[in-house]
Order: sequence, then structure tokens, then C-alpha cells
Amino acid sequence: MLHGEVKKVQSWILQFCYTYWNFNTPAVGKSFPMLTRNSLSLLLWLFFDGGLLTPLQPQQPPQIPSLKQRENAIITMPGPRSAAQRVKRGWIWNQFFVLEEYMGSEPQYVGKLHSDVDKGAGSVKYTLLGDGAGTIFTIDDTTGDIHAIKSLDREEKPFYTLRAQAVNIVTGKPVESESEFIIKVQDINDNEPKFLDGPYVANVPEMSPVGAYVLQVKATDADDPTYGSSARVVYSILQGQPYFSIDPKTGVIRTALPNMDREVKEQYQVLIQAKDMGGQLGGLAGTTTVNITLTDVNDNPPRFPKSIFHLKVPEASPVGSPIGRIRAVDPDFGRNAEIEYSIVPGDGGNLFDIKTDDNTQEGIIFLRKPLDFETKKAYTFKVEAANVHLDHRFNSVGPFKDIATVKINVLDVDEPPVFSKPSYTMEVYEDTPTGTIIGAVTAQDLDIGTSPIRYSIDAQTDADNNFVVDANEGTVATNALLDRESAAQFNISIIASKVSNPQLASLVKIIINVLDINEFPPEVYLPYETTVCENAKPGQIIQIIGAVDRDMSPAGQIFSFRQPSDALANPNFTIHDYKNNTAGLQAQRHGYSHRQKELYLLPVVVEDSSYPIQSSTSTLTIRVCRCDSKGVVLSCNVEAIFLPVGLSTGALIAILLCIIILLVIVVLYVALRRQKKKDALMTSKEDIRDNVIHYDDEGGGEEDTQAFDIGALRNPKVIEDQNIRRDIKPEQLCLPRQKPPSEFNTDIRDFINERLQEHDADPNAPPYDSLATYAYEGTGSVAETLSSIESQSMEMDQEYDFLSDWGPHFKSLAEMFGKENYNLDKIT
Repeated sequence: MLHGEVKKVQSWILQFCYTYWNFNTPAVGKSFPMLTRNSLSLLLWLFFDGGLLTPLQPQQPPQIPSLKQRENAIITMPGPRSAAQRVKRGWIWNQFFVLEEYMGSEPQYVGKLHSDVDKGAGSVKYTLLGDGAGTIFTIDDTTGDIHAIKSLDREEKPFYTLRAQAVNIVTGKPVESESEFIIKVQDINDNEPKFLDGPYVANVPEMSPVGAYVLQVKATDADDPTYGSSARVVYSILQGQPYFSIDPKTGVIRTALPNMDREVKEQYQVLIQAKDMGGQLGGLAGTTTVNITLTDVNDNPPRFPKSIFHLKVPEASPVGSPIGRIRAVDPDFGRNAEIEYSIVPGDGGNLFDIKTDDNTQEGIIFLRKPLDFETKKAYTFKVEAANVHLDHRFNSVGPFKDIATVKINVLDVDEPPVFSKPSYTMEVYEDTPTGTIIGAVTAQDLDIGTSPIRYSIDAQTDADNNFVVDANEGTVATNALLDRESAAQFNISIIASKVSNPQLASLVKIIINVLDINEFPPEVYLPYETTVCENAKPGQIIQIIGAVDRDMSPAGQIFSFRQPSDALANPNFTIHDYKNNTAGLQAQRHGYSHRQKELYLLPVVVEDSSYPIQSSTSTLTIRVCRCDSKGVVLSCNVEAIFLPVGLSTGALIAILLCIIILLVIVVLYVALRRQKKKDALMTSKEDIRDNVIHYDDEGGGEEDTQAFDIGALRNPKVIEDQNIRRDIKPEQLCLPRQKPPSEFNTDIRDFINERLQEHDADPNAPPYDSLATYAYEGTGSVAETLSSIESQSMEMDQEYDFLSDWGPHFKSLAEMFGKENYNLDKIT
């Protein structure tokens, strides 16, 4: 009971000391650091809780929930015990806590280890192992007292785990089993709250209501939040009232005044404090700044700084040029200050236009039409300026637009002369005499001080000097003979300048059309050949004719058509004038016959309406043709006379096809007969085929007979006894002369001549340069025969010099056999 009362007294004294110390902090805090205050707290704790005012019975340690099982714990000793013996706890603990930031001169007492085996005779030795054993914590091996030899910081390491053991000092063997315990560093309020994200920047719209959310700040305290109030933070505003407020627990900043206007004050700096210990005296505090900006809303309409704007504009200002600027002021910012200008319909407003300059938000006035000081010297109109982006929450403020009056005074400028027309058109007949006046131009000086005008032709537009202009009167005259066929139109420019200031000049364009004189007579124009059907009826129009004229006919030119007045009345055809520059050829009777008369001639006179009247006579040729019942022309040829009446075109085509087929049959028949006649000459098995083709390159020799199949030649008197290869040169050759046959082989000669004529007459028979030679020479040959078929004997000495006398065709053969001697022993 006494122990509980003492604890209450200790708690009251500690609270009083803390309160007194914090209350006198302004007086003594400047000369003593924070550590002295903590040291005094530790000293008071040791004084009350360390044993000076404790009772004689065993001391009870502070109640710490996390270490309840270790408080005054007696660890049961291992080992056998008697059944009647009471089991005791082996270890007795005095302390499990150590204050952080201890700055005393002596080591801080932590606790005491004691074993039941230790009888106080010094026979037991205590050892300490684990975190910080020997470096931070020491133990008296005899008494078991534990001390902390270093100052500890809970924020670096909140607790330490150690192991304790009691051994026999003589034998060195453990008398108790090893046991683990925890020493917790008890927190003190040594860390102030910190704003890790500060300083802060926030925005809030202007004209926001009270309580509008701005920002939430947060401070962090490194002290133990589970022990006391060291980490319980409370927020407050040190600077920034009465505009803003902050929630002391959450740190949410809100607006505290309504209708804060950005145009009055835009930037606010708020100083926020975070204090631990729940904001009580003695708590540590940290601060941060919050820069708050009021964002703009469209709560202000545009306003003109004055109601009337005066502008002066020279009358010579070009159309589309800017002539002045006006500006309405809007206190808002950005898109909320964008202004659109417009001209209110009224006096003079149609001559001007206004646009907004996006960079300066000024209204630029442009000129839409030219000004004339002599016509009107001043203009007045109104301009409206209105916001583009409206905020309907502020419609009650009033209309977001303003109106101002603009007065424009036109300034007189010395201007160039002004022509009475923007352009002139003149006409002149070709071949008009030189010096003839064809027109005039007029220019005036509209300025107050009138000046005389001088006229001249722009030399670049009349390089040939076809025209002249009177410098004072402005009359235009010809300066050369004009020909419409060469140039039908001229474009010239005339310059009018002031005598007082020649630099002020105006230019006007003149178009001069050269009119045609009726020089050429018109001619009849026929789009196609004129025909008349044999079955034409009286009064039927068989052709429409027109007229062409090489002269440039003016508008309304009329051509007339008629027959010559001196011609006799034509009983076959007449001309009907339609009075629209066309005429029709009209049949006069029945029964036109192609057989009787194929062509009719009709003279036609065509006249124009120009002055002087020109006319020409043309003779039309009218051809009589056969037509069907609908008037479609069937034939106009002379051959059509001999065709039977009623024979159609399809029948004629059929007859022509039959004739062509018959001709093809006849040709095929003749070709087959000729082919059979050729085959009859080649049916014998004794046919000798010989084909010599000349190609200008070396081939397979005489044995190569596969290129062309030329008809065999029949020689009844020659029988080939043996075949000698003709593609190689024989080792021994004996060519005996053969006497020409005595009889005449007329059938063979005729056959050869016939084949030669066929080859000569056919230009497409390949090869074009082929030469066909045959072994049989026929009767009457100078060389007799070159074949060895009828050779009956061999001659030892054979001379071939005679080959050189036969001409260039036997040159190669003479060179081959004329320079070698052949041995009969080599001939097999």
C-alpha cells in the first residue's frame, strides 16, 4: 500500500517539474540546452524510482505491456527436484528499461541478475551475451548488476536482445540454463515534428465560399507514437489569418473569408506550425510555409477607359489597312480577359471593320471601302466590347460588355486625277484614214485646289504608235492604217497627270475594236454531199445549206439565198430561203432516175447584209441515188444500174461468197493434181537423192541430206554399186572419165527444167541462196558426169589439170586434186 502511494507522489512531482520547467523556458531556455531539461527529468526519475523513496519490500518495475512476462520474472531452474520440494523461479529481474539520451557521469543502471544458487559466497559468476553486450551493456559478474555505458537513441534502435547465464566460478560449468531477455530504450520527447514535403504551393479560385478546400499538410514526429504524447501532433496557423484556417488534427487548410478577390490580392503566404505533446506546454514544434495563389475567374466585365475615341484617317488610306486601335480594360487574366469587338450598326459602320488583337486584346479598326474627303469629311459609329468566355455564376454582377463611340475625321490628301470611267471601249473601221478621232477620255482633279490635266499614251501598250491622244483634250485618234485581218483589237493605256504635281498620275485601260469592212463575199456552206432519192416527191427538202463569210460579221448579219436572176426556171430543183441564214434545196418533180441522169447542177446566189453588199454564186452538184421506202440511201454508184431490181445487199454478199468458195476449190484441185504428178516421178526404189546446200560455212558434207527433201532424180543407166562417204577425203581416189551417154534422156531434162523454173518463180522457197546440183549431168555436158556410179575401171595416172579450165565453180576441186598423187596400193 505504501508502494502505491509513493508512486502517486512521484508522478505528481514529475508533472509539477515538467510544468514548471516549460513555463520558465523563456527565461532559462536560452542559457540551457534542451539536453539539460532531459537530464533533470532523468535525475528526478532516478531519485524517485531508483530507490531513495522506495519501500523495503521488493520493488515493482513500471508496467510496460510488451514486457509484462519479464517483470520480476523468476526463471525456473532446470534439473531434478524432490516431489515435496517447491519449484522456484531461477532468475529475478529488477529492470528491463533504459532511458534514451542519458547524459549522466556514471553508467546508467539497467537491472540486476540473481540466481537462487548464488548464496552470496561469490561462487557464481554472471555473464552477458547478445546485442551490445560488452560495448553498450556491462554486467557485474559477482552481483549481476547491469549498466549502460553509452547514451542510447531510441530512433536508432528501440530495443536490444541479450542472453544471461550463471556459471560456477570454480568449475566453469553453468549452474543455470541460458535465458534471453529484452532491454527496451524508453522514449523521451527529443524530436520535433517535421514537414517533409514543405514548403507547399496551393491554388484556390477567387470568390470561393468559406470553407473551400485549399491543401492538406502533414508533419512527421520521429518519437515513439505508442508511448505518451511525444508523437501526437497538433496543427495551427501562425501567419495567414483571418484568410485561412486549418484543422488541428488533419492539417487541412480551408478558406476563412468569403469573396476573396484576386484583383485585390493574389498571393498569400501562410505559416503553419505542428507541435507534439498534443500542443501542450513543453512540446516541440516545427513550422512550414504554404504559398497560396488565388486563381482568376471571370468576375469582371470589360470597360472602356473613355466613352469617345477620336481617330484621324487620310483619305488615301488603302482598303484593308488598319486605321486605328481602341482598347477595353478587363481586370481578369488569361482566357477570362479575352474580348471580342464588334461595330454596332449605324452611321458609317459599313465603311469600317474591327478585329481583336489576340496578343494585346485591342480592337483594330480596318478600312473596308475607300474614303473621299471631298464627299464626306467625318464618320461616327459605336463599338461594343464583350467577354468571350462567360461565367454564369456572376451574371448578377451585370452585363459583361461595354460600348464606346468612335469618331473618324477624314484628312484631305493631294490625290491623282480620277477618270470618269474605270475603262473605255472604242471602235474604228479598218482602213480608216490616219488622224481620224475615234473617241475621248476625261479625268478630273477632285482636290480643293483644282489643277489642269495632261494626257499621254503608255508607250509600253502602243509600241507601234497606232494611236495618238491629245494632251489637253484627251481625244484619241488613229496614227496608222488598221487592218482587221492583222489585228482585230488593241489594248492601250492612257495616263492622266496633274500639271501642278506630275508625280500624281492615274492610268485607264482602253479597248479599241477594229471593225470589218465588207470585203469578201459569202460562200455556200455544205455540211455533206447533196443527194436526191429516185422516189423523191415534189416539194420535198433534200438538203439544208448555209453560208460562211471571211469578214467578221457583226451581230445581226443576215445571209439570203436565191437562184440567179438570169437563169431559166429549173424544172427539177428550187431554193427555199428560211430567212435565218439557212436555205433548203427543194425537189420539183417525181421520177428521178439514176439510169437516165446521175447528176444535176443547181446554181445558188448568196448575199450578205453588210455595206457594201457582197454576193457570190455557187453551183451545187446533186447526185441521184437509190433509197429505201424511208428515204435511206442504198447506193449512188454507177454499178447499181445493172443490178436486178429488188436484189438486196445480203443477196449480193451471198453471191460473192459463193464465187470465192468456187475459186478456192479450183485452186486446191489444181494444186493436188500438180502434187500427184510430182510424186509419180519419185516412186521408184532406185531413186538417187542428192542435196547440196551452200551456206558459206562448213557443214556435214555431201552425206548431209536431211536439211531438205528434194525430189530424187531417176537415172536408169546408173546403178550404185557401193557407197563412198563424201564427208571425208579419200586416201586413194581414182576418178575415171565417163563417156557421155549416147541416148538422150529427155524426160529427165524436162523434169529438171520444170523444177528449176518452180524454184526460180517461188521467192519464198527456203533457202533463198540454195544451189541444188544433181549427180546426173545429162547429155551434152562439157564435163560429162562427175558421178562415180558408172565408173568401170581405175586409172593409175589421172590428171586433174583440166578442172582449172572449168571456171571458178571448180576452183576448190582443182586445188584438192591437182596437187596430190594417189597410189593405187592405198585404194581398197
